Amino acid sequence: MEPFVLAGNHVRLSVPTVADVDRITEICQDPEIQRWTTVPSPYRREHAEGFVTTIVPQGWAQENGFTWAVRAPGDVRPGDPEPPVLGMVDIRLDDGPPGQRSGEFGFWTAPDARGRGLMTEAARLVVDFGLDPEGLGLARAVWRAEVGNWASRRVAWKLGVRVEGQVRGMLVHRGDRVDGWIGTLLPGDRREPNEPWPADLVAHPGSRGRRPSS
Repeated sequence: MEPFVLAGNHVRLSVPTVADVDRITEICQDPEIQRWTTVPSPYRREHAEGFVTTIVPQGWAQENGFTWAVRAPGDVRPGDPEPPVLGMVDIRLDDGPPGQRSGEFGFWTAPDARGRGLMTEAARLVVDFGLDPEGLGLARAVWRAEVGNWASRRVAWKLGVRVEGQVRGMLVHRGDRVDGWIGTLLPGDRREPNEPWPADLVAHPGSRGRRPSS
């Protein structure tokens, strides 16, 4: 599949390219991104280069992983530079049979773009594309995050993800087994919170999901 743009009122999603390498390298130095996602640590420029030249195009070509850079909205004419990266969002498909596949979506947001609702809008665009019969036609979207990553859970909550469990040792982070949350969203589910946000929890600003592993 050829990469394409997804656009909303406040974000434009387009494939990350070599022009974004320095910006991605800068963003991925952020301690919060390194704490909660699977990006390499320490993060070097070569990791960003491999991400945009190998991991991203392979996912699109094999049609099992679709990655977008989150940017400011607006039209970009051919040959014009894209706006700077504000975050990254992807959806990765399992190997289920046609019509029964699921996709796990993940994301991270640059420190200077947090607290503005950009990732919620971006993730909604990606999830809608994944679950739409005219898009990927997935049977479900899956969200996972390490326990304690309330910023990621807040985005999932706003999208209507039903958090269905806390699983001991579900994820591997920096070589260690850690407890994780898991939730799902089905095509017929409403894209809005399905339960109150716990009143005794203070959501952290920003959005840092488990992926993409740039």
